[in-house]
Amino acid sequence: MGESAKAASAPQKSCCCHHKATPRSQQMQDDLQKRLNRVIGQLNGLKSMIDDNRYCGDVLMQLSAAESAVHSISAILLQNHLETCVVEQIEQGNTEIIDEAMQLIKKFAR
Repeated sequence: MGESAKAASAPQKSCCCHHKATPRSQQMQDDLQKRLNRVIGQLNGLKSMIDDNRYCGDVLMQLSAAESAVHSISAILLQNHLETCVVEQIEQGNTEIIDEAMQLIKKFAR
């Protein structure tokens, strides 16, 4: 049995995750990975600050920087989602995607 036949006959996972119909550009992938790695570094630094019993104000300032970095990643992904996934779905006649987009905008708008 070929790989595609195995994949077709395999039971589907019951996960809420989806895959993009149009892949992100390599440049975007690299930028997102760089940003995520930076946030992971910030969070590891924060963990060390807590372990070292550092001053609360210093920890809070670093938390604010990490939150800002995550928010920036969210904004980039939301814009990409609107420009690709949402546009593609509307072009295919699925206007229900607008409700999803509005929920995402509400969730990530600050």
